[in-house]
Amino acid sequence: MIGFKHSGSFKHTESFLSRIKTRKIYNDLEHFGRLGVEALSVATPTDTGETSESWRYKVIKARGGIFGVAWYNDHEVEGNNIAVLIQYGHGTRNGGYVQGRDYINPAMQPLFDKMSEDIWKKVKS
Repeated sequence: MIGFKHSGSFKHTESFLSRIKTRKIYNDLEHFGRLGVEALSVATPTDTGETSESWRYKVIKARGGIFGVAWYNDHEVEGNNIAVLIQYGHGTRNGGYVQGRDYINPAMQPLFDKMSEDIWKKVKS
């Protein structure tokens, strides 16, 4: 048999769960979604500007109360996502290769750090 004994209260836990239930975290993720779109737009190499202007985000709520943010780029040419081709590189029609340019990770890492810091502060408070 396993027993469990505690003293004190669950005041902090109940407070945290109440804040989560109000969906305030959802509003924070909306804010970070917009910041991510800005960061990606600024960091995207431009030729015509279509790719840098095609970033969007979506706040996702999955089963079990799991929240997240996903960023997308809608600029495609002949079924190929241009943001991905810029990031990872691609072959050319004449057999050449265009080297990829890592612009997404450096643009998003400061945002991920800030998200982690801000959300952790809210969890602790």
